[in-house]
Amino acid sequence: MADYEQDRQKKRRLTKDGDYVDTSKPSAFFRPLGGRDWTVSIAVPGSVLSTCRRDDQRTNIVSHLARALAVFSIDEIVIFDDSHPDTRARNVDPASYTGDIDPCGYLDHLLQYLEMPPFMRRTLLPLHPNLKGAGLMASLDIPSHPHQTDWLPYCEGVTVAGTPKGGKGTIVDVGRREGPVTISQEVPPKTRITVQIDESDPSIAEPVDPSAPRTEGGYYWGYSVRRCNSLANIFEECAFEGGYDLSIGTSERGVSIPDAFPEKKKREPLSFNHLLVVFGGPRGLEYAAENDPELNGMGIVRGRTKELFDHWINVLPGQGSRTIRTDEALFIGLAGLRKLWEGK
Repeated sequence: MADYEQDRQKKRRLTKDGDYVDTSKPSAFFRPLGGRDWTVSIAVPGSVLSTCRRDDQRTNIVSHLARALAVFSIDEIVIFDDSHPDTRARNVDPASYTGDIDPCGYLDHLLQYLEMPPFMRRTLLPLHPNLKGAGLMASLDIPSHPHQTDWLPYCEGVTVAGTPKGGKGTIVDVGRREGPVTISQEVPPKTRITVQIDESDPSIAEPVDPSAPRTEGGYYWGYSVRRCNSLANIFEECAFEGGYDLSIGTSERGVSIPDAFPEKKKREPLSFNHLLVVFGGPRGLEYAAENDPELNGMGIVRGRTKELFDHWINVLPGQGSRTIRTDEALFIGLAGLRKLWEGK
């Protein structure tokens, strides 16, 4: 008991007024930072799993990727296939384990699982062999995942069967201790929706666009997942109007972040609507370009791969290890690039 009390004393500090503050628990809380319509997207290839031989290794990498997306408030993750077209899996059984034969599908499945609020996973994502190690993956703990210490004006919810007290509308489970909310619209059961809570009556809500918590409320609201079958299709199938207006490719043959984006005494955030940062797998983005028939036809291979991007950077020149894994590169690269949009 004495050891416990000594440990607690180590975790206490004095405020400037002389009061003790217990620092043994997280003190961070989510607050609106002002609505934003700009986005940051990340793209990674399926080959990030190519060095894995066991499922626990694969789930570990996916967990690291998802944590990087959450920590740096990334809005979209694009999974692209960088394998040779002749070696890609065909007719994959959607009910079977796919980590070893369809890495892109496996990444898609687990990243969507982690982004989904935990309370609705059992309803919307049935048991699957891909998820056998899901319990070992780290929680994202993002604003869209409800927590008993937070109250936010927006919620993610899943519609449930049954009739509200008034006889009209739909009951929505939003994962709160206070119970479900009611919306006036008729929505089929087991549908995921984003709602805004009525300030005067927390038992009533209205559906909003999934981007509203970000664009209107200023909250980070998780990431969307998109799959495409080539490096070129990352750009061609972009869901944002006008496409990505600023793109960054990563390679050990690129320039350092300080050289690509020199420091200024008063740096203004870069002007962009939709920023894209593309990371390669163990063999780099040049390998992805070589396996892309469309880019091959344009002559964009090997050293010319950098022509796809506005900037071509090396996230960590002078690395001590022979290789930097993609999940490691995300944390390193985003820590260095965050200054480009911080304060935007």
